[in-house]
Amino acid sequence: MIPELGHFALILTLLVATVLGILPLLGAQRNDAALMALARPAARLLFMLVLVSFGCLTWAFVANDFSVTYVASHSHSQLPLVYRITAVWGSHEGSLLLWGLMLTGWTAAVSFSRRLPDVFNARVLAVLGLVAAGFFAFLLLTSNPFERLLPAALEGEDLNPLLQDPGMVAHPPLLYMGYVGFSVAFAFSIAALIGGQFDAAWARLSRPWTLVAWLFLTLGIALGSGWAYYELGWGGWWFWDPVENASFMPWLAGTALIHSLSVTEKRGAFKSWTVLLAIAAFSLSLLGTFLVRSGVLTSVHAFAADPKRGIFILALLIFVVGGSLCLYAWRAAKLSGGGKFANLSRESMLLINNVLLAVVAATVLLGTLYPLLADALHMGKLSVGPPYFEAVFVPLMVPVVLLMVVAPFVRWRGHELPALVKKLLPALGASLLIGGAGAWATGTPSWRTALGLALAAWVLLGSAQLLWGRLTGQGTLMARLGAIPGSWWGMWLAHLGIGVFIIGVSLVKTMEANVDVAVKLGESAELRGYTFTLDKVVEAQGPNYTAMRGVVRVSHDGQTINVLHPEKRIYTARQMPMTEASIDAGIFRDVYVSLGEPVDASTWVLRLYYKPMVRWIWAGCLLMALGGLCAALDARYRKLAKIKAPA
Repeated sequence: MIPELGHFALILTLLVATVLGILPLLGAQRNDAALMALARPAARLLFMLVLVSFGCLTWAFVANDFSVTYVASHSHSQLPLVYRITAVWGSHEGSLLLWGLMLTGWTAAVSFSRRLPDVFNARVLAVLGLVAAGFFAFLLLTSNPFERLLPAALEGEDLNPLLQDPGMVAHPPLLYMGYVGFSVAFAFSIAALIGGQFDAAWARLSRPWTLVAWLFLTLGIALGSGWAYYELGWGGWWFWDPVENASFMPWLAGTALIHSLSVTEKRGAFKSWTVLLAIAAFSLSLLGTFLVRSGVLTSVHAFAADPKRGIFILALLIFVVGGSLCLYAWRAAKLSGGGKFANLSRESMLLINNVLLAVVAATVLLGTLYPLLADALHMGKLSVGPPYFEAVFVPLMVPVVLLMVVAPFVRWRGHELPALVKKLLPALGASLLIGGAGAWATGTPSWRTALGLALAAWVLLGSAQLLWGRLTGQGTLMARLGAIPGSWWGMWLAHLGIGVFIIGVSLVKTMEANVDVAVKLGESAELRGYTFTLDKVVEAQGPNYTAMRGVVRVSHDGQTINVLHPEKRIYTARQMPMTEASIDAGIFRDVYVSLGEPVDASTWVLRLYYKPMVRWIWAGCLLMALGGLCAALDARYRKLAKIKAPA
């Protein structure tokens, strides 16, 4: 009965979303206060209905209701409770319901904002309602998570063992919060296009929502990278997997959108860029949904195998992108303005960065979609992997990082070149020296390492110089610190995070080492000064798996520093083998052990990794997300602001 309640709540959701998408929009067009007043309560009701539906599906998993097809396919009575809850979004139907929950949650959050005028608020919520209507129509017609299985299964088929991990508890919700959060920036832009409202207040209202979405997406990508690093047993943190790219593309577009919004807010310029980037960020989020859920990809992340579902998502994507661009073309004449600015100005720096980020996103999109298009056109099976992405990504991102440091030192409208060169030349010279010396100190110098370390030094020295400039001057130190706005701290922390990230990437690629070696019980293997002694391999029993667990002593300079326990698991229900790595993590290096296959009764294959500075990659991501949070909490975004009525 509870699954039927959840299904009924979904049907009501579709009806309420349709009402929300039509009536307030009509009311805003006719200036009908009664119709516009429907928007806020309808948005909140929408979220409550989806929450009920999501709760019913969660109950079905917790209660092991194997009469529900989705539960029978992705759960098991021996599955631990935390993973039964995680299994709710562990495959196609449930993950889409989570996507819908996030969408309606963002919609409800917007409905509580009192800074939006009634007309603009009605249009924003109506756009979100239309998106929700299309999405829940897809869910009900092609991917109903409450479909019954008659007769009921006696036992479930279990959750994919790859997803039975703490990282998967938080990774999809964080990622979807970022994906779906860009729908708010999209709705703000479409509402502005409909009403012809393109002033600074529109950008000021949109920016904090975009920042919050961006920080969730940053955290989601970082957590997914960490999960791949320790769970897949390959020691890699990024594989340019098509589904990884699907989350990276909206991140790039969102990064450009944040900078474009700052120019629109402060100078009234870049209105066209801002609108197009808002459309692009959400469209790429929908494209990511299409790639993962349509069955066109084979990946450890991809769940669906029914291309018919992809046709519906593709139609929705075409409607969103096509309709938005048509509306943009209709209003293009009103998107000019913002005044003139010199070739050397903060506006020009941000414009160049926006162009470069857009080109990077386009090259990633090309590398992701080209194999699919080639296959569809019967041009043969092609694989576009890391060599392509690294060859095009690095040359494009180098100028982005260079300009990222320069832009905060340049004044709006115009700056003198000699003064700028005098200010930044010492940091540039020091960065080049640090890059060369750092690459030489690694013992395996290369131009890539030197470039990466020089760029990281450029970012860190530039950030330090920028902060020093803020802290020097009149008044006490505390007064000067208090005068720095949250948005500045957000920019500074995010840029600092990029510098830390680059250090991690540069050194782990240069200095990492790995070896696969067969080791007898009681014997040792060496890697980069570390000794790995396989003391024993014992049987272990988990809640829904059996395992062979190694006991590996790790020593350095004759001292035992840790005892690691890598496992080779067999999950009972699916009889699927899984490798669970064991890691001795440190600030400056990780020592990583995976247990391979047995050679004989007393010999096992060990896969050993030495990963220097790998934790700095995720520390950089955390700093970026913290920067996004500081910027979103800027005091001026909490002040009431009204959008001017259109002429």
